[in-house]
Amino acid sequence: MLKLGLIGKGISRSQSARLHVLLGRMCGMDVTYDYLDSDQIRDFDLIKQLTACAQTGYAGVNVTHPYKTSARTLITPRKRLPGALGSVNTVVFRKDGWRGDNTDFVGFMRGYRQQFGDANPGEVLQLGAGGVGLATAFGLRGLGVDKILIHDKDPVRGKELVATLVRADANAVFVGEDDLTDAVRGADGLINCTPIGMNQYPGCPFDTKLFGGQKWAFDAVYTPVETAFLRSAVKSGIEVMTGFELFFFQGIEAFEVFSGAEIDADAARDEYFNAYPGALTG
Repeated sequence: MLKLGLIGKGISRSQSARLHVLLGRMCGMDVTYDYLDSDQIRDFDLIKQLTACAQTGYAGVNVTHPYKTSARTLITPRKRLPGALGSVNTVVFRKDGWRGDNTDFVGFMRGYRQQFGDANPGEVLQLGAGGVGLATAFGLRGLGVDKILIHDKDPVRGKELVATLVRADANAVFVGEDDLTDAVRGADGLINCTPIGMNQYPGCPFDTKLFGGQKWAFDAVYTPVETAFLRSAVKSGIEVMTGFELFFFQGIEAFEVFSGAEIDADAARDEYFNAYPGALTG
């Protein structure tokens, strides 16, 4: 039995359980995956919850909003985790301590390569500097991006992410509201890491009248998978990567960390769509 879980706030719509259980079945493992929602736990405390999981037989847990940054301070990072990436979404419980990883940034890189091959990302404009924005920005760094332009409605948060990237030797700059139009027009890639486009926050985060010269686009939103942003990008001849790819590959990476198994991603994709044929229309 491989006992796993997800710690977060308001996580009832997460699809992580069905992915991890399916991956376990592919590997001949009996997997359970519990949702540990802080909204449903009285007097929730992250350290206490992680300790309880470690003491009650969990092999590991995923961590999501708003606890990724706090979790990073409580674990020993795995070797592949960049030192400047100050958040984790995967915690493994071992006798010699808790090990942490961020499979979002690796999952983004795998999704990008799956969708766009070896193409260089070029100059990329990213909207959103929160937790997922941190991961995708480090993913871009790992892909050899030429330049990362960061815009956030909160300039302080956006500039903090830029400073973090610069310390990690990435070419990154903050883009203010006044320069956003030129940044959209001049970008090779466009990324949405804001909630805009989710079922509960409908709309498009970009001015679609500026679309046309860009090469690729990614939306971290995956509920729904087909967002207004990506529909407009496709109509403008831009290649797109959906948020499902990030969800899928970060999940595979996390399961491999938890279990020690090696997952055939193509086979896993086929199995997932056979089990959940509506996954890309959710």
